Amino acid sequence: MDIYRHHILPWLTDWVMGQAMLGTFRSKIAGDARGRVLEIGIGSGRNLPFYGAAADEVVGVDPSAELLAIARRAAAEAPRPVTFVEQTAERLPFDDGSFDTVVVTWSLCSIPDPSAALREAHRVLKPAGELRFVEHGLAPAPGVQRWQHRLTPLWSRCSGGCHLNRKMDDLISAAGFHITDLTTSQLPGPKVMTFMYEGTAVPSTGADRRKAPEPPRG
Repeated sequence: MDIYRHHILPWLTDWVMGQAMLGTFRSKIAGDARGRVLEIGIGSGRNLPFYGAAADEVVGVDPSAELLAIARRAAAEAPRPVTFVEQTAERLPFDDGSFDTVVVTWSLCSIPDPSAALREAHRVLKPAGELRFVEHGLAPAPGVQRWQHRLTPLWSRCSGGCHLNRKMDDLISAAGFHITDLTTSQLPGPKVMTFMYEGTAVPSTGADRRKAPEPPRG
């Protein structure tokens, strides 16, 4: 199992996350990040080519030394400073309010405690900062949901902890964020794995702790 986790899974993850159809999401989520950026679950650095001129610095956090080794090679061509920290997202080693943007792409599914990770993201964001995210998760169709719940225990064991059945918008809102934009979509492929949540959120204040608008379904 250690051979699979340390020598096969990182390269398999990098290959899967390199699919061309994911580039559109990366361009929108990473492309508009600004200032000092924290990327949670940076993995093999697939987002690095998509950061725009408004991103002054990128700090990437990931618990996998093997994925970070791949990311460091990708960072060699990045036009901005990139720093990597081998660390779980549930306990970030950064000061309160020290980032302008937090980016998370297809990582909340595999973090053991996504609620704790999102609370940490809230803590390290500046009051005027922004969380930018795209994740796969719980589909709206009851029949698909049933299969997501059934398959997640086995799937999680062979995919590095990935959960198919997390309702990402609810997790983000419960962590103290106000979702300002949310689009959901179904990508080609197995429906249990391809329902996407994409959007932006800001740290909530007392005035805007309200339910986010119902997202468009498509």
